[in-house]
Amino acid sequence: MSKYDVYALGNALVDMEYEVQPEDLAHLHIDKGVMTLVDEAHQLRIMEHLREHHHQRGSGGSAANSVIALCQFGGTGWYSCKVANDELGHFYLKDLCDGGVGTRDTSFLEAGDTGRCVVLVTPDSDRTMCTYLGISGNLSLHELDQDALLASKWFYTEGYLVTSDTARVAAIEARKFAERNGVKTAISLSDPNMVKFFKDGLKAMIGERVDMVFANEEEAMGMAETDNLADAVAYMKTIAREFAITRGPQGALIWDGERAIDIDPVPVKPVDTVGAGDMFAGAFLYGLTQGWDHQRAGDLAAAASAKLVTSLGPRIAKETSQTILKQHL
Repeated sequence: MSKYDVYALGNALVDMEYEVQPEDLAHLHIDKGVMTLVDEAHQLRIMEHLREHHHQRGSGGSAANSVIALCQFGGTGWYSCKVANDELGHFYLKDLCDGGVGTRDTSFLEAGDTGRCVVLVTPDSDRTMCTYLGISGNLSLHELDQDALLASKWFYTEGYLVTSDTARVAAIEARKFAERNGVKTAISLSDPNMVKFFKDGLKAMIGERVDMVFANEEEAMGMAETDNLADAVAYMKTIAREFAITRGPQGALIWDGERAIDIDPVPVKPVDTVGAGDMFAGAFLYGLTQGWDHQRAGDLAAAASAKLVTSLGPRIAKETSQTILKQHL
């Protein structure tokens, strides 16, 4: 019997979330709606420009958001990441543990800067991210915990790791280790910019074929180099045994290996879409690890994602997760 439902590998970033206007993005010369890597000086200039804006912070990173969501529903998860021996690093690890996620203790911490992600939310509920990876950019094979991975049902990683040579290698080797030991494999494509600029690296992370890919419509079509969803679906079948394509207000499309399943949207008024895809993946993996079929897991994921976007931040309260879960039992 597996100790963990999901072993996740990803960046460790402290999210610092601001509500801004499109004019702020124009002033700061920031591309709207995507994640852009910046150096520390650039990020500090952004934060200085926004110093009068209220902000909130929390432990983030795409795969971290997903595994915390899974644990809040009642699943078990482990997260391998890299934070520094600084105030933000200790804050991050405590936040993970408070979320019920297993991880290494503080004795492994090194000097440096814990990564930060400035999340800029515009009135249309879109999110734009400016990420300074800090020490997370040095995530490597050293951070892998093979015992925890071996004790898991699924290995899950994020496409964002493709931007770091050492992190990409770690993701590839973890996937290979999982495949050799009968652990199912999953990846999120994470962001249209990852697909646009790092497609070959993503293909290397995927290998011949993973068990599950999570993508939004733009990412799936970008991987397939098409503007047609049907063509994207056909391409996704060549890289994954199963996949989920989220479509915002149009719901989601699930391929369970044999048939396509349409997941109906849950109508809400969105405030902030930060973490919606992460929540979908975490909730969906929770369902699969509990033996649910893809329809039921997809319905849970859609409901959780819809609830998430009605407020600021990449999380919902555990009590809220449990309320949503009870509606799908």
